[in-house]
Amino acid sequence: MAIRFTNPWWVVAGAVTGLVVCNGPVMAFTFGVFLKPLMADMGWDRGTASFALSFGGVISALMVPMFGWMMDRWSIRRVALPGIVIYAAAIALLALSPRSFLGFTLLFALAEGLSAIQTPIGYAKAIAAWFDRRRGLALGIAMSGVGIGGFIMPQLAEALIERVGWRGAYAVLGLLTLLVAFPAVALWIREPRDGEGEHGGPVIARGEMPGLMPGEAAVTGRFWILLTVLFLVAISINGTVAHVVPLLTDAGMPRATAAATLGLFGLATMTGRLLAGYLVDRFFASYVATVLFLAPIAGFVFLASAAGTLPAIGVILLGLGLGTEIDLIAFLVSRYFGQRAFGQIYGYCFMVFSFGSAAGRFLGGYIYDLAGSYNPALIGAGIALVISVILVNRLGSYLYPVRSEPAPALAAQPALP
Repeated sequence: MAIRFTNPWWVVAGAVTGLVVCNGPVMAFTFGVFLKPLMADMGWDRGTASFALSFGGVISALMVPMFGWMMDRWSIRRVALPGIVIYAAAIALLALSPRSFLGFTLLFALAEGLSAIQTPIGYAKAIAAWFDRRRGLALGIAMSGVGIGGFIMPQLAEALIERVGWRGAYAVLGLLTLLVAFPAVALWIREPRDGEGEHGGPVIARGEMPGLMPGEAAVTGRFWILLTVLFLVAISINGTVAHVVPLLTDAGMPRATAAATLGLFGLATMTGRLLAGYLVDRFFASYVATVLFLAPIAGFVFLASAAGTLPAIGVILLGLGLGTEIDLIAFLVSRYFGQRAFGQIYGYCFMVFSFGSAAGRFLGGYIYDLAGSYNPALIGAGIALVISVILVNRLGSYLYPVRSEPAPALAAQPALP
C-alpha cells in the first residue's frame, strides 16, 4: 500500500530516486568501465567484447514496448515492482558468467532485456499523468536522477572492479538496484486518483483520454521523424559515451581518472535535463533541441584531442546533448501523440533509442578494430547529429498542447508541410 499523497512533486522525488539506478547508469554508462576487464578475463578483442555488451541492448529495446503496453493495461506499480526484483537478480547473476562468449552474451542479454522495466518509461508515464502545465520541468527534474546515477555508477563500478573483480561488481550493482528502486516505486510512483494532479479533476478513463493509439500514430510523418531523430542521437552520443573510458586510457589516462571523467557526463546530463525541462515549458521544443543537440559535435572534437582538460569538456558537452534527448522522448510523445497510449508509444520510441545506443556501442568497437582509432566513429557521430537537428525542426505544431493554452498561440509554431 502506497503512502497517500496529493502533491505531484512526490512523484518527481520518487522518479529521481529510482532513476539513479535505472538501466542507463547501471548497464549502459558502465559499459566502458567493464570493457577492458572483460577483454582481459575472456581473451576477446574490442569488437567482440563490444558485441557481447551491445547485443543485450537490442533485447532491451524489444522489451520496452511490451512493458509500456503492460503498464497501460495494469498500472505502473503492478508491472514495475515484480519486474525490478527479477531484473536486479539478473544483474547479480552475471557474477556467475562462464568464460564463454555465448554464455556471457546470453546472460547479459537476459539482464539487459529485463532492464527495460527500469528504463524511464514508468516514471515518465506517471509524471505525464500528474503534470500538464509544468510537465517539461517535472520531467527534467525527474530525469536528473539518470544524471546522478551516471556520475556515481561508473566510479562505483571502477572501485568495485578493483576490489572484487568485474563479477563481484555486477553482483553489488544488482543488490543496489533492488534496494534503491523498489522502495521508490512502491512509495511514490503511481497514476493519480480523482482530485490529484495539477488540474485536480476527476481521473479520465484510459479509453477517454485524448491521444492516438499506436496504429494511428504510425501512419503520421511526425512519428517516423521522431523515431529517426531518436535513433541518430542515440547512435552518436550513447555510442561515443560507451567508449570514453577505453579512448582515454588508450591515450595514457589512468583508469580511475578516466572513470571520474566519465562521471562528469552524468552531472552534465543532469544539467541538460533540468535546462531542457525548464525551456520546453516556455519555448518550442524543437528550437531547444536544436541548440543542445549541436553542443556534442564540439565535444567529439575535444575527445579526439585527448589532451589536458579538453576530454572533460567534451564529456560535459555530450552530457548536455543526451540530457535533452531523454527529456524530449516523454515530452514530445505527450505533446504529439497524447496520453491515451502513452506507455506503448513511448515504449516504441525508447525501443528505437535503445537500438541506436546498442548499434553505437558495437560500431565504436568495430570501427576501432578496423581503423586503429576512434576518430572515424567520432566524425560519423557528428554527421548524424547534424541530420537529427534538421529533422527535429520538421515535427511541426504540437497536437496536444497544454490544456489551458489558448488556441491562437499555436499559430506561432511552425506547421508541418
